[in-house]
Amino acid sequence: MFSNLLHIISVNKRLSSIILLINTFVWLSWISLILREVVTMAAFPDNEVFIVWSVNFCGAFVSILVGALLAAKFNQTHFLLFWILLGVTASLIPIFMDITTINNVIIMSCLFSVSIGLGLPVCMANFAKYTVVENRARLSGVMFLLIMILEAFLFTLITQNIITSLLASTCWRGFALACLFAKDSNEKRRFCVSFISIVKEHSFISYIVPWTMFSLVNYLSASIGINVHGEEFMYYLMFTENILIGIFAIIGGFLCDTIGRKRITICGFILLGLGYAILGIYPLSMICLLFYTVVDGIAWGIFYVVFFFTIWGDLAHEKSSETYYALGSLPYLLSNFLRLTIGPVIANIISAYAIFSFAAFFLFLAVIPLMFAPETLPEKKLRERELRQYIEKAKKIKEKYV
Repeated sequence: MFSNLLHIISVNKRLSSIILLINTFVWLSWISLILREVVTMAAFPDNEVFIVWSVNFCGAFVSILVGALLAAKFNQTHFLLFWILLGVTASLIPIFMDITTINNVIIMSCLFSVSIGLGLPVCMANFAKYTVVENRARLSGVMFLLIMILEAFLFTLITQNIITSLLASTCWRGFALACLFAKDSNEKRRFCVSFISIVKEHSFISYIVPWTMFSLVNYLSASIGINVHGEEFMYYLMFTENILIGIFAIIGGFLCDTIGRKRITICGFILLGLGYAILGIYPLSMICLLFYTVVDGIAWGIFYVVFFFTIWGDLAHEKSSETYYALGSLPYLLSNFLRLTIGPVIANIISAYAIFSFAAFFLFLAVIPLMFAPETLPEKKLRERELRQYIEKAKKIKEKYV
């Protein structure tokens, strides 16, 4: 059975790119959770915790940019092989370290971030390369739902025994080697698009600005919710929200491929802005919090599909998309860093009324650049689908009255 699976992967480059991407995102969440467990169990002082997460952020930031630039200089299969083996090694090394000391945890944090960031742009670009633009979003939605299901299942393997968790994550990452069996006979030498040329593009700015604004205000909500309603209650709300995210990743992906990325993304920002606005007025209300949980789940289902997997590949068109995905991942990376470091501090200093109102204001502002953003789903595809829907409706009316 396993040999049959390897054969299927080896003859389908698109399938191998999807499996590699799923493996990578699950492993990313896995090692992030292990690192948080290590930091919590070690009970380091706040300044040392800040150093751990700062090293993690800087390692990921630099390695993502460097990986995007190096991708075009090496054979892709060899580059991905090195990247996966680096990840396997990064999971194994902490087993032989004393992870109760701050210096070793900093090394572990750096290893994890670099082993993820170095090949992530190439991994994302491969997905864009082997998918067609008119089906990319719905495929992204299905893929993201699979990632969430696998995360929920595999996280049960994470125990208080960090060594066991690291061994399990090593095996999981090692499975990604199967994806390298697929051969692309049409693979051509890729040319790296410069970061400067990308940030000068109006279309890229129109999408990266609202994504950045959202990322900068989003990190505050989790810390405030825990302060107001308690950690246990927020855990159940987050569980509910994750279910909604998985469902609306599918729905959002389908709608993005049907009526366009731009409209659906604007709807996501408006919904989330409305949720923050209501919380800004009634931050202690349980009903308002539940409403926010629902709209946040809907919005995140859309945003994961659009801003993680779809839009940057669309904007690259036929060009190499590594640098697009590298830049597109940085706002979310920064958001996670702020959430783990200064988020709880700000939540304790500034009132919930002020923070939620501030967030709502900036999210509504974020819609403005999107109004001038181009639609990346080809106009021809939109018109074909509208015509197909019109013909189907006409047939139904004819069948009804004839």
